[in-house]
Amino acid sequence: MQAFVNDSFLPIEKATLHVGDLAIQRGFGIFDFFRVQSHVPLYLKDYLDRFYKSASMMGLQGIMPRDQMRKVILELIARNNMAEAGIKMILTGGYSPDAYTPVEGNFVITQHGLSLPTAAQVASGIRIITHEYRRDLSDAKTINYTMGVWLQKKVKERNADDVLYHQDGVVSEFPRCNFFLITKDETVVTPSHHILHGITRMKVLQAAREKFKVEERNVTLDDLKNAKEAFLTSTTKRILPIIAIDDVPVGTGKPGAVTLTLTDLLSVIERKEIEAYQQALVK
Repeated sequence: MQAFVNDSFLPIEKATLHVGDLAIQRGFGIFDFFRVQSHVPLYLKDYLDRFYKSASMMGLQGIMPRDQMRKVILELIARNNMAEAGIKMILTGGYSPDAYTPVEGNFVITQHGLSLPTAAQVASGIRIITHEYRRDLSDAKTINYTMGVWLQKKVKERNADDVLYHQDGVVSEFPRCNFFLITKDETVVTPSHHILHGITRMKVLQAAREKFKVEERNVTLDDLKNAKEAFLTSTTKRILPIIAIDDVPVGTGKPGAVTLTLTDLLSVIERKEIEAYQQALVK
């Protein structure tokens, strides 16, 4: 397997950074992660848009031009020759002389195998808990996952699969996913503030607007109690139905019809994206 560090392709075992990097010293940096499906970098433009936005928000230096970035990513995909995979891009705070002030960052791209949820997992759904917390600088995809990692013990103790953040009664997001609910009149609702605007979230909203009423707004803990359905979205999980929140069943306690319809519509969007990319290569 090959990786890319700053300006060179390297075997993955040699893709290293010095311990003086701010990513290690202070946990300061950004990243993004997208899927490769049938050798196609899915929604690459959208992920690059977010990556460059995060870099700008965090004041990080050393990021290469977009055209060059795209070429590097495509070459990495070709070198590793993995039809289905995930690609992670990381930009750090760099080798700061005072271990505090960001300087020109280090840039790393790695490729990994991944597993998407199985049909059985989608059919059974997941259980979640809630926790009062709001992520710092939520519009940026930073490498700071301290709270999410720390909460893993609590998630397991509660026999749950993930944890949903809220603050002052207003729901935001999961550590690595976005949240949706379906109201009793089958309106698709998702939080609008204090969230990372996920690419899968964006595609699901696109799909939902074809068939349902959609609202991006504040979602409260009371809204959770009254939801007919709920689900989460992410790059690697796509759509996963939520059947219980804090041990209280959502709706019937089974994945709902709207959630499953959106899962099918998302698959259609993905296929169209892959076909359009492949046709562009032929031209």
